[in-house]
Amino acid sequence: MEHVTVAGTEVPAIGIGTWQMEPDIAYEAVSDALDVGYRHVDTAQLYENEAGVGRAIADADVDREDIFLTTKVNPRHRSVESIVDSVENSLAALDTDYVDLLLIHWPNPLADLETVMDGLNETVDREMTRHIGVSNFGKDRLDRARELSDAPILTDQVLFHPWWPQRELLAYCQREDVMLTAYSPLANGALLDDALLEEIGERYGKTGPQVAIRWATQHENVATIPMSTSQEHIAENLDVFDFKLTREDHDRVTRPSYLQTGKALFGGMLSG
Repeated sequence: MEHVTVAGTEVPAIGIGTWQMEPDIAYEAVSDALDVGYRHVDTAQLYENEAGVGRAIADADVDREDIFLTTKVNPRHRSVESIVDSVENSLAALDTDYVDLLLIHWPNPLADLETVMDGLNETVDREMTRHIGVSNFGKDRLDRARELSDAPILTDQVLFHPWWPQRELLAYCQREDVMLTAYSPLANGALLDDALLEEIGERYGKTGPQVAIRWATQHENVATIPMSTSQEHIAENLDVFDFKLTREDHDRVTRPSYLQTGKALFGGMLSG
């Protein structure tokens, strides 16, 4: 397993995402992931599966300290008290004393960002989380959040895949020592049958989806959290560190122009 190191913190470069999973399905997926070597798990209050994720971690033959666990605050929580209370509920559901990373899930236009960041910082002060971050923030809002936060912003979790490479945001994260956590690295499934990825994958002895995931992890400061409920695909998604795309292949995979042809699907934008 490769790691991303930002702000002196090591994070496994690939994690298991659990969006749209019922608690029992999340339990099975996280259990399978931990069995094959994942040590990075992502969930959220809005997913309503934290209890299933927590049971999987508790039942796994893996020490809690060896798992990097992320959850996200429902953005309807706009006060410091409401944020802290919601995290207390998350910790109870996850059956853990802390999470490794706590994010605000979306920017809420009705929320005061300074208050939101104060709430996240309060959870750090209370040792409910070791790190904080944001999700679905653009560059300017991320920059503002960092100005308002006493604790470092470890990551911005956003949609990131070959058809949506987030170049401006990525450059900012690389420059400012922030991790970009890529959700929907397969474009919400749209890349599963991509002919170019399949062609490149054949030369490396890999599948097209493995090429897309490797493309993501070869970027500096990028971790990714592909989602799957298939044991085979969960294992396959992790098996990408025994090859490296050449610069030419990496550049060929990056195709933001697909956004203008209607071929990229944006459903993944709602998944993080």
